[in-house]
This record gives sequence, structure tokens and C-alpha cells, in this order.
Amino acid sequence: MPRSASVSLLSLSIALFSAPVLADTVWLKNGDRLTGTIRVFDGSKLLLQTDYGGSIPLDWKKVATLESDHELLVKMGPVDGERAKSLLAAEPGKVTLANGEAPKTVELAQIEQIMKPKPLVEDFVWKGNIDLAMDYKRAESDTDDYDVDIDTQARHGQWRHNAQAEYNRELKDDVVSTDNWSTEYALDRFLTEKLFWQGRLEYKRDRVEELERQRTVGTGPGYQFWDDELGAFSVATLANRSDYSFSNGERNRFYELSVKWDYNRYLVGKTVELFSTGEVGRPLSGAADFSLDAEVGLRYKVTDWASLNMKAEKDVVSGAEGDLDETRYTLGFGVGW
Repeated sequence: MPRSASVSLLSLSIALFSAPVLADTVWLKNGDRLTGTIRVFDGSKLLLQTDYGGSIPLDWKKVATLESDHELLVKMGPVDGERAKSLLAAEPGKVTLANGEAPKTVELAQIEQIMKPKPLVEDFVWKGNIDLAMDYKRAESDTDDYDVDIDTQARHGQWRHNAQAEYNRELKDDVVSTDNWSTEYALDRFLTEKLFWQGRLEYKRDRVEELERQRTVGTGPGYQFWDDELGAFSVATLANRSDYSFSNGERNRFYELSVKWDYNRYLVGKTVELFSTGEVGRPLSGAADFSLDAEVGLRYKVTDWASLNMKAEKDVVSGAEGDLDETRYTLGFGVGW
């Protein structure tokens, strides 16, 4: 019997007689077999959740075949995907998508993503991160720097609640050089699967800069481009009313149009997360030229809940009384859920 046929029969025999009924199974090219729950495949790593080793990222090039009793979305390209009721082990380098009476065997090399299909509405989903960064420098000039960020999101039915809070404080030789905090709450009402309407409230307080207080109330439409196991991306266009208060007693109230974005993408089997949030706005009057409040960063997951993070933040108000232009770089740790 040819060797290739022997290997194929051996693979099928293992699939039929050795695999646990309720566990997903991955066979590697070196002969190893791992069981657990397939979480996601992002193009390079297959993430297998196990009760003996936590989340294990597997090199896709080392996978011979796999099987699963769970419904999974298998994508052969960036757009097109097929819902498979289950995956069945096939000969090395292939997998069979079982979907009713027409199973289809495909090459593993053709698959770009595998993930759990996300329902249109889940009853309740809550996720978020708390990031903490601290920097202590003892030299001719002593510096203490603290940064705390909280970002959380809850989805219930057609409603999504978004909340953010941040606190920054820096001392140089016991003199406060940065001391500010901000908080924001936004409520999204989904009109369709992707289109939503947002209302939001934001408040910023700075005890050092000339621009002491910023208050913003806004509303407008938004669009959710995607929201799945590998990340999410949404954009909202808002009409805002902003109130600025300055340390010299001056006040400005004006209306502006702004664009907000919220992006995150998991890489390398969800061990690395690239994220960016922000808003750029332009007043309808001459109160300021433009405003920008944005951050971009990376998180590296050390465990299922703990991570290291690196961020860059930019806060600009140009053309107003007491221009603001701040840039911060932080490195710290955090927890997520």
C-alpha cells in the first residue's frame, strides 16, 4: 500500500476512534495530538483553549488536520466565509467542512481565518481593560509619573454602553507638572446589524494647563465595520456642543463636527493586541482650528487576564485661547476581561 494512503487511513482511524466526543482535536505534523476548544485562527496561529495549559497558540504550518463538534466560521478570503456545523479530520494538510449533506474538503493552506460565529445580538456581553503605568526616576532631577486608564464596554440587546476614564499625574522634583483626568460615557442604539446611533457625554479637567475644563455633549450616527473574535472597528460622526474654561477666566462655547474611531485587532493567536481610539473635530465657529484626542498602542498578553502595554497619546486643541499640545508615551501593565 502506498505510504500516502497509509498515512491517510491512519489519520482517519485516529479521528474516528481516538478523539474525545466533546473536545476539539488538533493533530500536528510531528504526530502529537492536542485536545481542547478551538478559539480562533488569525492567519498564523491557531488558538486552542485547554484545561491543562490555558490558551495555547499553535503554528498553523505545523498543523496536519483538526476536528471540532462546534459551529465555526471558516474564511477562505478576507470577505467570504462558510459556516461549518463541524470540522472533520481529513488527510494531512486538509480538513473537511461538514455542513449538512454536502461536506467539503479544503486545503489548510487555503484557510485564512477560523472563528466562532458571533450572533447578531447576545443577551449580555461585558469586556474591558484597566491599564496602569508608573515611572520613577532618581537623578539630578527626580521624576514620578503615574497613568491609569479604564476602558469598558457592555452590550445588552440592541444597546451598547461605552465608558472610559483616565488619570495622569507627573511630578518633577516634587513639583506637579501634569495633573489631569477625564471621563466619557457613550450609549449606542443599534438600528441594524452594523448601523447605530450614539449619544455621548465627556468631561476633562486639567489643574496645570491653561485649558482647565472641557465639556462635550454630542450625538450622531455610527457604523460598526466588524466585531468578532479577532477584534472590532467602529466609526461615529457626531455633532457636538463643547464648553471650554481657561485658567484666566475666559470661556468659550461652540458647536463642532467630529469623527470618532474605536479599533482593536488581535494578532499571533490573540497574544498581541493592536488598538487605537480617538476623535478629531473641527468647530463650526472660530473658537478653534481643530481638536485631536487620540491614542494608539499594543498589549501583550502574559496570561489570560494580565498584559503588558505600550501606548502613545496625543491631545491637541489648536487655534483657541491657551492652545493645548500634549504627547505622552507610557509603558505599563494591566488586566482585562
